[in-house]
Amino acid sequence: MAVTVIEAVPAALNKHVATKERKVLVQGGEDPDPEMKRRRDFVQLMMQDAWDDYVRYAWGNNELKPISRTGQTGGIFGTAKIGATIVDSLDTLYIMGMEEEYQKAREFVATNLTFADVDATISIFETNIRFVGGFLAAYALTGDDLYREKALEIGSLLLPAFDTPTGLPWSYFNIKTLEPNPNPQAVLAEFGTLHLEFTYLSEITGDNRFKETVDRIREIMKTIVKPNGLYWNFINIMTGNWTTNHVSIGALGDSYYEYLIKAYIQLGDQEAKEMYDAAMDAFEDNDLIKTSVQNRLLYIAESRDDSPQNVVGHLACFAGGMFALGAHVDPNGRNAERDAEIGRNFTNTCHESYIRSNTRIGPEVFRFSDNLEAESEFDNEKAYILRPEVLESYFILYRITGDRKYRDWAWDAAQAIQNNCKAGPGRGYSGLRNVYSLSPQQDDVQQTFFLAETLKYLYLIFSTDDLIDINQWVFNTECHPLPIKGSNPFY
Repeated sequence: MAVTVIEAVPAALNKHVATKERKVLVQGGEDPDPEMKRRRDFVQLMMQDAWDDYVRYAWGNNELKPISRTGQTGGIFGTAKIGATIVDSLDTLYIMGMEEEYQKAREFVATNLTFADVDATISIFETNIRFVGGFLAAYALTGDDLYREKALEIGSLLLPAFDTPTGLPWSYFNIKTLEPNPNPQAVLAEFGTLHLEFTYLSEITGDNRFKETVDRIREIMKTIVKPNGLYWNFINIMTGNWTTNHVSIGALGDSYYEYLIKAYIQLGDQEAKEMYDAAMDAFEDNDLIKTSVQNRLLYIAESRDDSPQNVVGHLACFAGGMFALGAHVDPNGRNAERDAEIGRNFTNTCHESYIRSNTRIGPEVFRFSDNLEAESEFDNEKAYILRPEVLESYFILYRITGDRKYRDWAWDAAQAIQNNCKAGPGRGYSGLRNVYSLSPQQDDVQQTFFLAETLKYLYLIFSTDDLIDINQWVFNTECHPLPIKGSNPFY
């Protein structure tokens, strides 16, 4: 399939072309190296397979069950059947130049997707990063007003969830009945992962409610007492007080820190940068940045009740890229050298978690002790659910350093995913229950983020650096690119 650079995109697909003078590459980017072209074409075929099989067996459902050959709803979107895979895939299809598939997805959004009648309890966090973020990225890339309208529609329906004494949102909320899941305990990574989308939504619509909503959250997090300088992972949204002494740069905490540095990148938000720097200092000051006893592999430990836990989740592996990105955007900062080193070394540790398994794919959780180094201990830690975080760090480190090893590591992972996760001809891709098994059992779920993140990061790492240039775009935590104000004319 031919792909094009932005200047050649049909006007119906990209309204920016006629009005913007500065070139911003959002399609094309074919590397002149024939080996990289071959790898990128391979990834595009993976996307084609994943998409075609979703269309064939699960169209309109949230996800594909590739072994069962049926659709799946439920989970983070309750009983709602709202085509989560379609929305999460929009920008991937567009960037890859898959025009026919993109148009089919757009038609679904235009004619079949409405949220006003969705009577289901949904995750505020997941709906924001996948739906609001997906629509905003599609709007930024194409200039198509449909996506701005859809982002405004779902964003407006989420706002009642923030009607609490503190302004912190309920984690799960029925957008039709306005009834929350009554658990007042909220997760740091969930209410802390709204700033990029809500701020940009206010910018492009003129509706300041969204920015005001996240500014209130920012004020709470700026002034809240942080024991030992650390953010705990759980807070009571009714009182604004921490509830559980658990700290993690991985699950439950991860994207809160990510959005602090990315708010600085997106808007030059100096306050967010200062909060980010202080948070990273706190991880170091509390001895949570550690090295293994065997081979001095750097890892970032969790903390429970002020006691370090030598455990790392796959989700935490995004942080290699985060540290490197923080150093990249502030090269003269007092922590730039430290953060660049942490970024490189932690990414290497996550790579080790991959190559030490029989599938050459990393597990959901790995540990460090006198007997373990970057490997799982318990059976429930050995799964892989098509996660992108390690590939995300490979991508960022490659874009920053130009070191080919990150491309080679990504290619090794792409082949491992193809060899172990393909559910058979015409059956999409599935997660694995045990990455250490010689014949791993598949879990029968093709996650939406496989198309939104995993395959997009792989495609971009084998493309030229000007395709979704990281100096012009910042990715939300679902890998949806949003324009950087001041450097990207699409903002």
